Amino acid sequence: MSWTGLSTAFGLGFVYFIASIPAATAAGAGVWWAALAAGMGYVAGGAAILVAGAPLRGWLVRKLRIPVEKDETKLVWRIWRRGGLLGLCLLAPVTIGPQATAVIALAVGEKAPRIAGAIALGVVPWCVVFAVLVSFGVKLAN
Repeated sequence: MSWTGLSTAFGLGFVYFIASIPAATAAGAGVWWAALAAGMGYVAGGAAILVAGAPLRGWLVRKLRIPVEKDETKLVWRIWRRGGLLGLCLLAPVTIGPQATAVIALAVGEKAPRIAGAIALGVVPWCVVFAVLVSFGVKLAN
């Protein structure tokens, strides 16, 4: 177990989940430890938005151009209409990430504990998928 690899997984999981497990294993962490640390970093990324308050959320909406008004032409809102909070959280690790997910869910009136739980559940399948792919040597990026 490499602390460098685990901190890499956590840090990248916070901001860019897709690269976190491969980068952590390249830095010396075991695949399953990397998946666990990446998932924890991902959940921490969502939790940071939930506890940070309105000024940070407002800045993030402007900076990342997060569509907080319902617009059925946007992918995020079509996912929300079809799958609700859990559907959004299941696709967020490979699309918009935990921060945007938290902002959107708050904008439609979901409660913070429910959002945090859904973000944590939504990342689990992706942790398993990416850990299995990395353990079989599949390249996730060029």
